[in-house]
Amino acid sequence: MSAQTGAVGILAGGGPLPARVAEAAAAAGRPVFILGFEGFAEPEVIAPWPHETVRLGAAGRMLSLLRAHGCTDLVLIGPIRRPSLRSLYPDAEGARILARLGRALFAGDDGLLAALVRLLGEEGFTVRGAHEFLAQSVARPGVLGGIVPDELAKADIQRGIQVVQALGRMDIGQGCVVQNGLVLAVEAMEGTDRMLARAGECRQPGDGGVLVKMLKPGQEKRADMPTIGPATVRNAHAAGLKGIAFEAGHTLMTDREACIAAADQAGLFLIAITPESFSD
Repeated sequence: MSAQTGAVGILAGGGPLPARVAEAAAAAGRPVFILGFEGFAEPEVIAPWPHETVRLGAAGRMLSLLRAHGCTDLVLIGPIRRPSLRSLYPDAEGARILARLGRALFAGDDGLLAALVRLLGEEGFTVRGAHEFLAQSVARPGVLGGIVPDELAKADIQRGIQVVQALGRMDIGQGCVVQNGLVLAVEAMEGTDRMLARAGECRQPGDGGVLVKMLKPGQEKRADMPTIGPATVRNAHAAGLKGIAFEAGHTLMTDREACIAAADQAGLFLIAITPESFSD
């Protein structure tokens, strides 16, 4: 990336990570421009940076703004709920892009995101993963904080890995909650926080369960890496869980130190895992 001289265009959904990417890019000497998706990007997050807010269907305006601000590299970051086609109201360029996406529009999220990354490349942009800018937000394998998973939790992690890999191969979700070998909830389009709320409602007597978050097998991680933040830790605690396991090298932490502090305060473990280390 050091050889690049153009601006970094950040296509921003919700949460704090768009600003973190902007800070990292600026620190590396790159100009920054943020395109905030209307209804998703948080105004206070993108306000300090050169930015425009656009609706999802306005692809022509998006491309024009990115080119006008000299963007060569793009980062897609922050959660966005998948809209219905009827709600998009595409402009002329948006209609052309929807046609180019073709059947990918009706595929799972992975197929659509991979097609979008390819299409942006065809438009002359280089799509970068957020992890390329946020190296400190991606953990190496091991326990973070002062709480260590016990043997029962490790068995639940192993079970969770198997479940998430099966879900991922079907392009369903990136997470699940397991308690004493029982799958309490799996993540679909509702996202991690709502899944955790359901898991809390389904929690069985005895030791709390484990949240497992992982990249889907073969997933395009430049567009949708698993993410956890302090709110994830708080919601896991509220659901009665005793820890969170997430894939090392393939999960973004919105605020590493705050996550560790919240986990230690709640008595939850945080562990960055590799699937191989928990295989039979």
